[in-house]
Amino acid sequence: MKLHNYFRSSASFRVRIALELKGLSYEYIPVHLAKGDHTKEPYATLAADRLVPLLEVDGEKLSQSMAIIEYLDEKHPEPALLPATAMGRAKVRALAQTIACELHPLNNLRVLKYLVNELKVAQEAKNIWYRHWCRNGLEAFERQLSQLPAARYCYGDIPTLADCCLVPQIFNARRFNADLDGLPRTMACFNACMTLPAFQNAEPSACPDYEA
Repeated sequence: MKLHNYFRSSASFRVRIALELKGLSYEYIPVHLAKGDHTKEPYATLAADRLVPLLEVDGEKLSQSMAIIEYLDEKHPEPALLPATAMGRAKVRALAQTIACELHPLNNLRVLKYLVNELKVAQEAKNIWYRHWCRNGLEAFERQLSQLPAARYCYGDIPTLADCCLVPQIFNARRFNADLDGLPRTMACFNACMTLPAFQNAEPSACPDYEA
C-alpha cells in the first residue's frame, strides 16, 4: 500500500491512525499541501479530487479518509474500528462525521487560505474564524459523548473510527490555540488515545516530512 499524505493534514492523520491500529505497513509518500503540490503534476493526475489522503492498494486509488478507513476495516476486520451492532456503528459514525463533515471542512487549509488570499481577511480574523468553528464543533461532540455510557474511548473500551477523527482535530485545535476547557469527556478520550503507540506513531511529529 502507498499512502499519499501530508503530515499536518487531519484527514491524512486519521488514515495513519487506522493503519497503525491495524498493524498494516505502507509506503509513506509526502504531498506538501502548503506548497500546492496537490495541484501539480504528477499528483494532480493521480488524485481526481486533488486532495490528500490518497491510498493506492491492489491496483486501485482510494480517496477520502472516511471511505479509506472503512475500506481498511472491511478488508482487515481486526481490530474493528466500528462496533458489531447497527446502532453502535451509527453512533460511532455520527461522532466521526461531526468532526469530518461538520467541523473540519470549515477549518480546512484551502478554506483558511481562501479567506486570507481571496477575501482579504486579516490573519487574526482568520484565526478567530477557526477557533469559533472548532469550539462549536467540539461542543457538539462533547454533548454527543455525554449521552453515551462512560467509556475509556469515544465509544467503548477500544478505539473506533470516532477516535481516529477526534485526535487529529485536537492536534489542530492546539495549533490554533482554540479553547479546549470544559470538554471533559472529549479530552479524556483524547488523552486515553495518546497513551497508545498507534496514535503516537501516527502523529505529525513522527512523520518523515514533519516540519516544526
